[in-house]
Amino acid sequence: MDALSLTTLLTAALLAGWVDAVVGGGGLLLLPALLVAAPGVPVATALGTNKLAAIFGTSTAAVTYARRTKLDWAVAGPAAGLAVLTAGLGAALAGAVPGSAYRPVVLVVLVAVAVFVLARPSLGVVASPQRRSPVRVVVAVAVAGLGIALYDGLIGPGTGTFLVLAFTALLGSDFVHASAMAKVVNAGTNLGALVVFGLTGHVWWALGAAMAVCNVAGAAVGARMALRRGAGFVRVVLLVVVLALVARLGYDQWMAG
Repeated sequence: MDALSLTTLLTAALLAGWVDAVVGGGGLLLLPALLVAAPGVPVATALGTNKLAAIFGTSTAAVTYARRTKLDWAVAGPAAGLAVLTAGLGAALAGAVPGSAYRPVVLVVLVAVAVFVLARPSLGVVASPQRRSPVRVVVAVAVAGLGIALYDGLIGPGTGTFLVLAFTALLGSDFVHASAMAKVVNAGTNLGALVVFGLTGHVWWALGAAMAVCNVAGAAVGARMALRRGAGFVRVVLLVVVLALVARLGYDQWMAG
């Protein structure tokens, strides 16, 4: 890999760590960067290398949130435990998904996320604890630890964003506390997927380790900014990131067609 490609990947890892810590979705920056910087790389290898970098960033963000805000461990703990197993299953199946299917799937999901957030301007800005109930807790754990975790192992990009939206919509959490829970669960999904990708030889360890250093730096800054600036800031970042990625992926899909 030449110096320009390596620099691009390390910069993408830094930015992805920041985005992931604030609102999730860092993989939507880092995975395309890997696919561009290393043409012809198997999708499973790109996913595995991304997971190596991401697990350090999400873990750093999770620790930062845990130290500075109250985490809902009744949800985050069981969901993270399930996520390790479910994401591992998704990673084992990742090779069966053709690379050409990834972009349109992620694009459709992102458009749905943008419409959902724009249609509900108060979502996640102010907490609505009255929504929380034992049934909703079970549903949130299942959605995060089973459904979204399977998606993370199988496809990956956008997982953190989907977790944040799930916790705000189902439990009435504000964006900051939802991001805190999302980081814990995302660390679990990254761990489960990384173990499987590593055992099957789909991780570039040296490159992933270098990207991990940058990802950690971005995550540490992002988590502190989210905690300091609050839920309104996180919502704005969420919308900007999602809309920018919709435009980028839509352009790529149009050019591919």
